[in-house]
Amino acid sequence: MIKIKFQYQKTPNLKPQNHKNMQKLHSYKQVILILVMLLGNLYIVAQETPNPVDKKYVRQINKLTKNKHIQKSFETIKALEPETHNDLIELTEIPAPPFMEAVRAQAFAQKLRNAQIDSLWIDTEGNVIGLLKGTERKNVVALNAHLDTVFPEGTDVRVRVSNDTLYAPGIGDDTRGLAMLITVLKTLKKQQIQPKDDILFIATVGEEGLGDLRGVKALFSPSGPKIDSWISIDGGALGRVNNKGLGSYRYRVTYAGPGGHSWGAFGLVNPHHALGTAIDRFVTAADKYTSEGPKTSYNVGVINGGTSINSVPFSSSMLIDIRSVEPKRLDAMEALLKTATQEALDLQNARKRRGADLELIFEKIGNRPSGELSSELPLIQKAMAATQYFGKTPELTRGSTDANIPISLGIPAVTVGRGGTGGKAHSLDEWWYNDNGHEAIQFVLLLLLAQAGI
Repeated sequence: MIKIKFQYQKTPNLKPQNHKNMQKLHSYKQVILILVMLLGNLYIVAQETPNPVDKKYVRQINKLTKNKHIQKSFETIKALEPETHNDLIELTEIPAPPFMEAVRAQAFAQKLRNAQIDSLWIDTEGNVIGLLKGTERKNVVALNAHLDTVFPEGTDVRVRVSNDTLYAPGIGDDTRGLAMLITVLKTLKKQQIQPKDDILFIATVGEEGLGDLRGVKALFSPSGPKIDSWISIDGGALGRVNNKGLGSYRYRVTYAGPGGHSWGAFGLVNPHHALGTAIDRFVTAADKYTSEGPKTSYNVGVINGGTSINSVPFSSSMLIDIRSVEPKRLDAMEALLKTATQEALDLQNARKRRGADLELIFEKIGNRPSGELSSELPLIQKAMAATQYFGKTPELTRGSTDANIPISLGIPAVTVGRGGTGGKAHSLDEWWYNDNGHEAIQFVLLLLLAQAGI
């Protein structure tokens, strides 16, 4: 506890009857009050933000790093940098649009085979799963990166190099993660390190966009493999410790009608007119709702429909993304969207002068659950302690990643950064620079073995 003692002394020659002296006295009092407030805030911050890493996990990580096999593994990871670089470029240049990850999956699977994985299979959803057997086999630790990118079929994914910076769609999110998985496996095999627990090296499908986490959802379904803890590698620098899942709902809303000529069929219901009304009413209500309370966002991202300027469209649709840190607020936003779209339908049908009614098709096409794991959980503590070992300050974050599913189920899970320096994710100009990128691989190996045992 920090104690602060103030001593007040009378200021000489400040007589109350003198107006200027009174102003000076008032100014001194204001300065003292401001200092008290500022120091009080510093006290509050110091009390509310203690060191979050338990010393026992710091000792565990430090002890592990002194193991000669770990030290040699760190050297091996640096020596493998050229191979990691080549793996990154090769996999990046294999397109993996949403729902079209199969070719990249086969290439990644072959790299695991070449690295002498104990056994390997591709499940019915398309996930690549490689098993490294442990000596005790009591638990199963999963190490994950995702195969898919946000980019559609036909995107030029060739890697461009400029001053040691790599440019390509998807090179950081998340192809770098895939390359890291391969290097971790190579290192474990080269150093003949056998973990106590089984380790699954998993490359998932469906992490991006409308994939709706279909790959990881399949893994944690009743038919999926046993997984006791989960470590994902995704975007971000070394220091990211994502223990909170950002939930989201996604929708496709479609208005369908008979369609016709803009003059000859005038008076028919118009899907575009209904869609415009729905957007206006939803945004008005959503703006008011999200202006207070836990952070919640909404976005109309895609609008489709119509054939020509002089045709009443047959259909009009939109894709909507809603996110919140609080699950109940997602349900509240869904209710606002349903009300707005139904009101727009009723209004358009009431305005028609001829023909059939307009039809509303409301589809929920995405459901990413939210959740939060305590920072005191051993896996999270190990991740923070390992981060500190590499001289970085761990940052507990919230995100939408494959880890959302195990987090929502209460299974120990974390998403960590792919290291290096990068930017412009989800754009055609995405880039990544190998700024001590090997440290992120060393960190992942250290965290993995801290969890799986050695």
